[in-house]
Amino acid sequence: MKRRSVLSASGLALTAPLLTPSPAQAAPSRLTNLAHLDFLRDRVTPPGQTSEIGVLWTYAEPNADGSYRRIGGGTYDAATDTYSQGAFNSDDIARAAVVYVRHWKQTGSAASKAAAHELLRGLTYMQTLSSGNFVLWMQPDGTLNPSAEPRELPDPSDSGPSYWLARAVWALGEGYAAFKDPFLRERLDLAIGALQRQVLRLYGRWQLIDGKRVPAWLIVDGADATAEAMLGLCHAPGERARRMLRQFAEGVAAMGAGGARSWPFGAVLPWALSLSDWHAWASQMPAALARAAKVLGDADLVKPAVTDSAVFTPWLLTSGGPDNGRLPTRIDRNQIAYGVDSRLQSLLAVAETTGRPGFRRLAGIVAAWYFGANAAGVPAYDPATGRTVDGIAGDGTVNRNAGAESTIHGLLSMLALDAHPDVAGLAAQGHIVERVGSTTVEAELATLSGGATVVTPSSPWTGESQYSNGSYVRLPAGASLRWRLPAMSQPQLVLPIADLRPGSEAVTRWSTGGVLRHGRIGAQGASPAPGALLPVAVGELPPGRTELTATASGGDAALVDAVMLEPLVSRYVIGGGGQTTTLLRSAAVAPKTVTVAGVAEVYDSTGVLRSRTTGPRAVVLPGGFTVVRTGS
Repeated sequence: MKRRSVLSASGLALTAPLLTPSPAQAAPSRLTNLAHLDFLRDRVTPPGQTSEIGVLWTYAEPNADGSYRRIGGGTYDAATDTYSQGAFNSDDIARAAVVYVRHWKQTGSAASKAAAHELLRGLTYMQTLSSGNFVLWMQPDGTLNPSAEPRELPDPSDSGPSYWLARAVWALGEGYAAFKDPFLRERLDLAIGALQRQVLRLYGRWQLIDGKRVPAWLIVDGADATAEAMLGLCHAPGERARRMLRQFAEGVAAMGAGGARSWPFGAVLPWALSLSDWHAWASQMPAALARAAKVLGDADLVKPAVTDSAVFTPWLLTSGGPDNGRLPTRIDRNQIAYGVDSRLQSLLAVAETTGRPGFRRLAGIVAAWYFGANAAGVPAYDPATGRTVDGIAGDGTVNRNAGAESTIHGLLSMLALDAHPDVAGLAAQGHIVERVGSTTVEAELATLSGGATVVTPSSPWTGESQYSNGSYVRLPAGASLRWRLPAMSQPQLVLPIADLRPGSEAVTRWSTGGVLRHGRIGAQGASPAPGALLPVAVGELPPGRTELTATASGGDAALVDAVMLEPLVSRYVIGGGGQTTTLLRSAAVAPKTVTVAGVAEVYDSTGVLRSRTTGPRAVVLPGGFTVVRTGS
């Protein structure tokens, strides 16, 4: 369950929207509605047990009459009433428990308190006492299914560290802090012990990934999984938990990379084994670092989270939003609540830790996805039912299923918006007015000469990244590429995406005046593939210039996948209810002045507010962002 498709459990991508488009309105007084999550809850008495435990159905699909049916994962066998995976999973049970804990603490709801307690008990039933790890799947009758089909790693699912162990620590940490239940403390300690024994035994060791030193002590090599465990460790009692929190935080912080003009544009990368892979789902690394910085009293830990929030997030929003996969191009443009919520929670946590209001502005812009500022132009969350759609594809296709994961993260977002009405007010602008940002031009669409050839590998997946459009171009010495581009009104930063290989003597010279040396990458080390597929800046294309060329030289062939074109000032505009909000993002090396209408707040590359003016002009600082608001 590391990666989830936005297809339904039956494999069908359903095109009819779950919700009807409507004009943006002021945010309701309360957005959180637990009705659908309550519908997904169940109780079972496992074999050999005498008492019930709380569980959660994994998926929900719509019936013809508009109602929903609860289903499990994988192939269903009616004769045995089992699924090849299971009906319930510890991953979702853990996160649903977090929803109910937070709702109880935020509203005082006795029903949510009881639901949280039931689900936490159900979660602990799936823990293996001898190791502290967790089984992932459970069948409808309560039987555990440690080795599900299709196979997931680790297999059996309780045989080592996993995403579900990390999420269990998250839930048990927040649950113990709320209940102060000695039983939950005991099970939390078991889970923490598993992380200490299986993962943090490697603390202080580094591994080499394409020449870059990365931590070897992340849970399943993931800053994403590690961050979710950190959210629980922030609440866990005792010096051991604080020491582990610091150690994990050091590892996650080390995954920050790039800047306003270089990949990954300031993001904290989620997977230690790839320099090219970023995904929105589970991207709570900034949230975890911000929370850890407060708990540990260490301001240095929040610095990578600030860069992720102030530099990367504006790039992400202006270039298309919280996609499931940037590898490094927009390979998987599906967007799901898990990704949107991860970005929202991170911005709010960094805003709270730093006291910088610009991150709250960005949080509102991100959250507008739920209310129609998405590729489909329809609300993804329905306050009347508490349902969140299972995903929206890049072409606007809406997956009408409303499974546990999307429901959970939609509600975590709504709880956050209910707690922050100013952010909710921004999010109510549920219409995308305009987006001008990063574009990708495929290498195979250029005019090829001098022996350049298009190569289509058997799989576009390299082992750590993916070729855009499934192909790349091979340029031997003397070969060239020439693109004809639409005329642009402002300069474009040019970043060819090349398959860099250590030891390669290939060089490409670009009409921007830049030179790309295709061997400028470190040793493979523990990376799953030799070399790395990375964007590299080679200068700027002047406004009005419509031709871009590249010529190869050297002893080896150059491999070019595509070219990223970055406007020096990109923008993303949302609106609704008589208001508009414009986000401007800078990739320039000097301040840029733009014409605006409205109140402009100018933030630098650390999210510090530098000025607040009312049109007709505003500045966008290098690496910074500006938010312009109009209307009431």
